[in-house]
Amino acid sequence: MADQPVIFVGGLGRSGAVLLERLLGELPEVAALGGTAHLWTRGVRADEPCGCGRPFSACPFWSRVGTRAFGQWRLDQAGWVPRLRARVDRVRRVPALALGLVFREAELSEYVLAYSRVYAAAAEVAGARVVVDSSRRVSLAYCLAAIMDLRVVHVVRDPRALAAAHRARQVRSPAPVRWTPARTAVHWLAQNLAFAVLRRKGVQVVRVRYEDLLADPGRTLTRLARRLDLGDPGTGAGLGAAHTVPGTPPRPAAHRRPGALPFHQRWLVTALTLPLLRPYGYRLRYRPPAPPAEPEPVLAPLAVAAH
Repeated sequence: MADQPVIFVGGLGRSGAVLLERLLGELPEVAALGGTAHLWTRGVRADEPCGCGRPFSACPFWSRVGTRAFGQWRLDQAGWVPRLRARVDRVRRVPALALGLVFREAELSEYVLAYSRVYAAAAEVAGARVVVDSSRRVSLAYCLAAIMDLRVVHVVRDPRALAAAHRARQVRSPAPVRWTPARTAVHWLAQNLAFAVLRRKGVQVVRVRYEDLLADPGRTLTRLARRLDLGDPGTGAGLGAAHTVPGTPPRPAAHRRPGALPFHQRWLVTALTLPLLRPYGYRLRYRPPAPPAEPEPVLAPLAVAAH
């Protein structure tokens, strides 16, 4: 497992992890797999569509991956792997893993082995040298890094914009867990600090700002590809169909500006995230970006030109 070429895209939801993964997946010899943390529940069990549009069970790519990794996909895996996750892949275990304390080592090894088999089989089926997993969860990154040779792309977004995006989503379709601005800020700070600690432990962690990705995708992707030893992106990468699970399309539409946070909430988020704002290049006084004059289609290809 130590030599498995895996790039893990981490960060909070609505920070551009899926978009960045899809862009990386357009590079030569790189295969984007989506959020494999949901593979067994939303793929094997729920049979949700793959990124190619077919149900998971009817996707030839994932069928071949299952055959190579496990002989075939089985419904009992949809219970077995999530049960292991509940025992070893928990946010509350991150501090112990950060200190090098590994509990339930046999279960952790079995859990990581399931992912390793998927990664290896997917790379073989896709003919890829590297696979990209956009599961985002920092606890999963710690589990994988405890055993595998992992490279991490850490995606960050201005916490004020992120809090506004979560607030707007809550208004449109209320979720079971309410992501208030304060909750978003605390999660933003905790998760970003956890990725910083992972870097201090010797794991290669490359940080990418969501704002930089949208402002200049070509330059951002070129620099990232060089840092990860993925070669030169070239001059013509776009977002095509991909075998990602679950098949959630990326949302590169910068014009879908969330409603601005009220003044007191904006400054509450600023105060809670202050320790990392300046190090990440964000200003204390936040001004929401103005939408472009002509909105672009939500799923328009995002052109990538090397600079």
